[in-house]
Amino acid sequence: MVRVELGRADDLAQLYAAGQDPEVARWTHLAQPFDVVEAMAYLDVAMALWREGTGASFVIVDRADELLGAVTRFGPDGHGATVGLWLAPRGRGRGIGTRTLRLVLDWTFATTEVVRIDCYIEVGNEASMRMVERVGFRREGLLRAWDMGPHGPIDCVVWSVVRSDERWEPVYPTRP
Repeated sequence: MVRVELGRADDLAQLYAAGQDPEVARWTHLAQPFDVVEAMAYLDVAMALWREGTGASFVIVDRADELLGAVTRFGPDGHGATVGLWLAPRGRGRGIGTRTLRLVLDWTFATTEVVRIDCYIEVGNEASMRMVERVGFRREGLLRAWDMGPHGPIDCVVWSVVRSDERWEPVYPTRP
């Protein structure tokens, strides 16, 4: 289940706990140490995307409202948008990220004029690369020194889905 409402008291505690996971910290570049102040700032930024119309951030929860992860669409900006997703340990290996990304992509294509949706995945994050490929993203190339991390430059791979891709067949069709 994907829930739009952010900022519930239990979201803060669960977000803080997820931020302690070494894999979440490694691939999302959350401030370290990730404390309650950082968790509140994360939620503030997520809500600002909605208020300012510059993006859409969702929490991924199970039926018991336990936090499994989060997905954010940045944009649209012109004809494009960018997505990012992270999963807490209990959300991994179950197809949750794949289904969530498909929902966000279908929703974006159905409700906007976006032609291209991209994502950037750090070299070494093979699980995320497999996930976006299952969704239908195509690998475009390597961006060297794309970002700076605590240990120096970080390379990433850029992936994209284009509305007209033959491989793009929405799983959750919303248009007649």
